[in-house]
Amino acid sequence: MVSNASALGRNGVHDWLLIRASAIVIVLYVIYLIGFIATAGDITYPVWRGFFAMPLTKVFTLLTLFAILVHAWIGMWQVLTDYIKPLALRLILQLAIVVALLVYVIYGTVVVWGA
Repeated sequence: MVSNASALGRNGVHDWLLIRASAIVIVLYVIYLIGFIATAGDITYPVWRGFFAMPLTKVFTLLTLFAILVHAWIGMWQVLTDYIKPLALRLILQLAIVVALLVYVIYGTVVVWGA
């Protein structure tokens, strides 16, 4: 079995399971948001802010951000390893993607848990 330090999972099956689990979390979050929108009536800024002030919504949003990070990283790693053959270019692109994903998660965490 080939081991790659830049892969998130230990092997293809592990990556496959991570992709499916993260996709389920993302779908559940979308259903949660649609359920809120369908039952909220008039959505004003105070209503929206109150929804995102609930601890359940904050935790679920953060969990979904991490699920998006995992999902995006595995997908982009697979695309880059399949289609970008020069090692230096692939590593630079992987680094850029990792930095972007970490910035998204950090910024998302600040937005969700900030004042």
